Order: sequence, then structure tokens, then C-alpha cells
Amino acid sequence: MATPAGILSRIVAKVIDLVFIAIAIEALNRAGFLAAMVYILVADGLFEGRSPGKMLVNIQTVKEDGTPCTLKESIIRNTTFAVGLLLWKIPIIGWALFLILLSIEFVVLIGSGNKRRVGDVLARTDVVEFHPKRTVT
Repeated sequence: MATPAGILSRIVAKVIDLVFIAIAIEALNRAGFLAAMVYILVADGLFEGRSPGKMLVNIQTVKEDGTPCTLKESIIRNTTFAVGLLLWKIPIIGWALFLILLSIEFVVLIGSGNKRRVGDVLARTDVVEFHPKRTVT
């Protein structure tokens, strides 16, 4: 069984991914917001369950059976963050709602015995330490 990723590595990976999102939004303006929404939704379904942030901290999103997360699970598990980004567009009240949404995700993650946030529960995924498959020669 894979070792669950630590909360700190998950947070660092998400912050790295959010930096990519902020760059896209600033560099591409309106198209950047759309690109950011797509990135949030599909990033964990690419590269065998490893968004760029997850690659840098060496963790991976997997389905309950241990196989890498697909685009379907990535979209389901990251819908909460996409909704948060949409809320962010609404001045003041949207920002507050976004922070409440993130707080709920964080509290569920900390309080869950298996280190799952709301998105993981909905998509039936886990974030685990990444161990590349080793081939014997």
C-alpha cells in the first residue's frame, strides 16, 4: 500500500500549481482565466496523476485501486478549486466565500484519518508519495 502524502507536501504542490495559474491569468488576461480553469480541473489527470506542483514535491494522485488519477477523477476532485476561482471574480463576498471553501477543504483534510479532502472523497482518490516503477535488469 502506498504511503499517504504529507499535508505540507500537498500544500506546497498546490501553491506551486497556483503560481502557474496566476502567471497564466496575468500573462493571457481573459484567455488566461479560461486556461487557469482548465488547468485546475485537469492538472492531476495528466502525467500519471502528477501535476507540475506534485512532480516537484514527488507526490501523486491515485484512484482507490492505486492506479494513476485520470482526467475524469481530476475534474471531479478539483471542481471545488474551480468553483473557488470563479468565486474569486466576485469582489469581497466572493473572496470570503473562496476562503471559506478552502478552509472547509483544509479542515476535512486535517480531520480525515486517511488524509482526504472533500474533492478526494468525491472522486475516490488519494494523494500518495510517488515511487517510480523500478525495472529489474
